[in-house]
Amino acid sequence: MKWSIDHQIVLSRAPEGPLTAYIEPLARSLLEQGYAKGPVQRHALLAACFSRWLGQQGISLSSLSSDHPPRYLQHRARRVLIHLGDAAALRHLLEFLRSEGVIPAEKISPRPLTPAERCAQAYAQYLREARALAKATIVNYVSLIRGFLMDRFGDGIVRLSRLSACDVVRYVQRQAPHLHLKRAKLLTTSLRSFLRYARYCGEVSLDLAAAVPVVANWSMSSIPRAIGAKQVRQLLDSIDRSTAIGRRDYAIVILLARLGLRSGEVAGLELDDIDWKAGQVSVRGKCGRRTALPLPPDVGKAIADYLRRGRPHSTSRRVFLRGKAPIRGFLGQCAIGSIIRHRLLRTGIQAPTTGAHQFRHALATQMLRHGASLTEIGEVLRHHNPQTTTIYAKVDIKALRTLALPWPGGVR
Repeated sequence: MKWSIDHQIVLSRAPEGPLTAYIEPLARSLLEQGYAKGPVQRHALLAACFSRWLGQQGISLSSLSSDHPPRYLQHRARRVLIHLGDAAALRHLLEFLRSEGVIPAEKISPRPLTPAERCAQAYAQYLREARALAKATIVNYVSLIRGFLMDRFGDGIVRLSRLSACDVVRYVQRQAPHLHLKRAKLLTTSLRSFLRYARYCGEVSLDLAAAVPVVANWSMSSIPRAIGAKQVRQLLDSIDRSTAIGRRDYAIVILLARLGLRSGEVAGLELDDIDWKAGQVSVRGKCGRRTALPLPPDVGKAIADYLRRGRPHSTSRRVFLRGKAPIRGFLGQCAIGSIIRHRLLRTGIQAPTTGAHQFRHALATQMLRHGASLTEIGEVLRHHNPQTTTIYAKVDIKALRTLALPWPGGVR
């Protein structure tokens, strides 16, 4: 006798075993997350077969663990072909049961941390709680410091009091030649930060931060790589807004181009951040700082069009959601960069880069050419340090040309 779930998912017979009551909620949960009927049908079928096997083996819900799915798949492989996603489907089933409180979360004993890892962990806590640095900054700093501590102390006890200026200099001299310039600069910056932390903790009495060598990195050595206004219009015109994904991507691109947002700020934008009556959007920038920016009519129209006719149904409060299951907000800024890269490659636009940050540079360049001051540009881009904005002075070629001295012997 056939068994169905809301007349959508049909199994050849009713489920048996300890998981019977949870197969229907699992299927509904997957449908709500945007999974197509085909994959949901496969998940439900596999869960029913797994439940029947559990019953035959006398395994109760209270003793169910992550060891059982591999054992079941070995048993199943003797009779039928195992599909590529079967193991993942059973893992998903266990995660669902844990989230519903049906089975307890498994206690996995963490690997004991080495002394160097414990020291790096304490440093991370300091950066998070005392310095309130961004998560990405903390991850970058801590990974580099962990390498430094492992190089100096290995798996032994970390005694920061034994660090010397020679240790610091030698480490930078060995590592810097093998790193990209920006990465080498990040290494020295993180070392100075860590050594100041060590002195703050009383572990180091000398100012070892001053011993960190300087990596040659001339300020403003290059011109900001900005996508041209014509290329931005070409990219926007190329997006098919008759589709849900097209409406989403169009809203993302126009947000980047018109407001100069960072990719992480776009990914983290939430529904409550938009004040439609006031025509403003609240942006969460670096270090958690919030700034209210005016919402231009064309940007607001693009976002509203996506929310009304493109955004999937979801409990997530994020403005922009994934187009494929599971339907949720983007996990980070890389997703926005990936959207821009694919759009540029698909359109064949020869932009300076394939990243999202070039739109930010483009906005600053356009403002400068329309007479905006560097102070005004810094306010729009929300630069914490005014020095950051001065690089855009190099873009104003006409103004710089008036400062150039005549070439000796040149045409008069």
